[in-house]
Amino acid sequence: MQLSIALQNTLKQKLKTRSLLFQPIAGGSINKTYQLIADDHKFFCKINSAKEFPQLFIKESKGLEAIQKTETIKVPAVIDCFQIDDQQVLIMEWIKEGKRSENFWKNFGVSLAALHSISNKQYGYSEDNYMGSIEQSNEWNSKWNTFFIEQRLKPLVAKCIRKSLLTTIKHQAVFEKLYVQLPHFFEDQQPALLHGDLWSGNFMCSDRFEPVLIDPAVYYGHRSMDLAMTTLFGGFHALFYQAYQYHFSFPANYLMQWRICNLYPLLIHLLLFGKSYLSQIEQTLNEYG
Repeated sequence: MQLSIALQNTLKQKLKTRSLLFQPIAGGSINKTYQLIADDHKFFCKINSAKEFPQLFIKESKGLEAIQKTETIKVPAVIDCFQIDDQQVLIMEWIKEGKRSENFWKNFGVSLAALHSISNKQYGYSEDNYMGSIEQSNEWNSKWNTFFIEQRLKPLVAKCIRKSLLTTIKHQAVFEKLYVQLPHFFEDQQPALLHGDLWSGNFMCSDRFEPVLIDPAVYYGHRSMDLAMTTLFGGFHALFYQAYQYHFSFPANYLMQWRICNLYPLLIHLLLFGKSYLSQIEQTLNEYG
């Protein structure tokens, strides 16, 4: 993607430089991503459609700033967020990567537990946002099970049915059975500030060996939502979970909780990428629905 002259000039103004180099780098499925070099300083830049994903970067930047304010775990500093024509642009601090040592994984577990210690009276968030490219509703609720059903599972089940990725008779009926069972699976706990999309592609190790969170989908939820996501594509290092447990012990049925929590990201993947994710969803529903 060639950046327009107008966008290049705007970037120069934002970064207060006359000379700007940009290098395309691998990014996500919806963003064009670049390393920007302004004088001797490097920045990370993401660009996508403001029409297709309205306010996505504004909400992402707010999520990063919400985590940064907790002073529990590092996130890239937001340099600027703006829209030009039909494009939205997010400029962030460039994070130089380091080696993921044993100490890194221990620090990551401790830091995530510290983030999860930031609490709220209700589940949800002050505004809706995105998980990936899917809009995420965060309407406040005092009960986790009700929030999980109404704000997470039901909207996605309905979207997948409309796209014929799930069926009303076969799948929705089993989801309804699961909703009734949820109080048996999840204990009451204080709502925790979550990253919200904590899979293996959404964290980094800095050159100072610090864990760094990126691409958040923040809200106050059940801690198992973040922990479950870490296992979705292979899991994190064992030291991460051991360090986390020192601060928050896992309940006896934590594996069951994680399987159920992962229905949410699996439904998102089903919606975005098709039926290759359906068997995992059906397996969980058959086991716990």
